[in-house]
Amino acid sequence: MPTLVIANKVYSSWSLRPWLALRHAGIPFDEVLIPLDQPDTRARILAHSPAGRVPVLIDGEVTVWESLAILEYAAERWPEAGIWPGERAARAHARAISAEMHSGFQALRAALPMNLGRRYAARDRGPAVAADVARVTAIWRDARARFGAGGPFLFGAFSGADAMFAPVVTRLDTYAVAVDPEVRAYMEAVLGLPALAAWREAALREPWIVPADELDEAPAATLRPQP
Repeated sequence: MPTLVIANKVYSSWSLRPWLALRHAGIPFDEVLIPLDQPDTRARILAHSPAGRVPVLIDGEVTVWESLAILEYAAERWPEAGIWPGERAARAHARAISAEMHSGFQALRAALPMNLGRRYAARDRGPAVAADVARVTAIWRDARARFGAGGPFLFGAFSGADAMFAPVVTRLDTYAVAVDPEVRAYMEAVLGLPALAAWREAALREPWIVPADELDEAPAATLRPQP
């Protein structure tokens, strides 16, 4: 059975992506969670990952790091799982927007770190964040309009593209970012996934706090006990 090495479920957006894709697809795997911001964090991660980062998928003699590379490996290793859409044009589009997610949206990531343990009131997060949100939501609307007729996700059925954007869905929800009803419906489909619910439930039981991922502003709600 493969092993997926991840970090804190409250904060680790990159860990969530392959975990969600594998879990939703019903691919069995063992999980190793290495808490961030601990004295031994780097040494423990380096024991699994040559890049010194998580997530890492270990499947026998194969080690794959980076979320998008893990999704591509999973698509080849378990072709029946439907990690990518079956139709060629949809599959190409899904890969393109997933790669854009992988490399872009730095302002959104920096200003709205993934944090499943808090909720924050709506506020102006600046023009760079607004531009990133506008681009992300445009991607979602376009994919839904062109390929989403068969279900509530970007390409109808859930795919690796939805897994790549799932942390952004949680961010827009956590920070009460205003979106239109079409985008909100897509967000609710992702937030309603049983796999994401399982991830969130485990996240809210975690005791670790990573100060870098806690905004210096009063939360509207705290969803897990604080140490």
